[in-house]
Amino acid sequence: MDDDVLDELNAPDARRTTRHELLVAALLHLMSQYTVTSAAAADCSQADGPCVKLASVIERHLNALARLPDADPVLRATCEQLSVKWAALVDRALPAPARRPLLARILGPGRPALAT
Repeated sequence: MDDDVLDELNAPDARRTTRHELLVAALLHLMSQYTVTSAAAADCSQADGPCVKLASVIERHLNALARLPDADPVLRATCEQLSVKWAALVDRALPAPARRPLLARILGPGRPALAT
């Protein structure tokens, strides 16, 4: 990241919207990288693949923007809605946890035998 941008953010007279603009710029960059990576990847559904990682980072950035109290209400609402969509995309791409059926867990090994 450019040092001038960091200096501007830390300056006492920095505009409030500068932080928001920086987050939006980072978000747009991540989204464009996601698009490029998705187009280049043969299989983008792997849990450890760059697409899922990028989607997760994008979702976190959207959450951060949605939670900024001094951000424009339209920006917050839009980011909140998009965050839900990106979270669903991440959830679909992650593998389902390996779980045994409920009855097998109840009756399976490690369970004390019932006395009759």
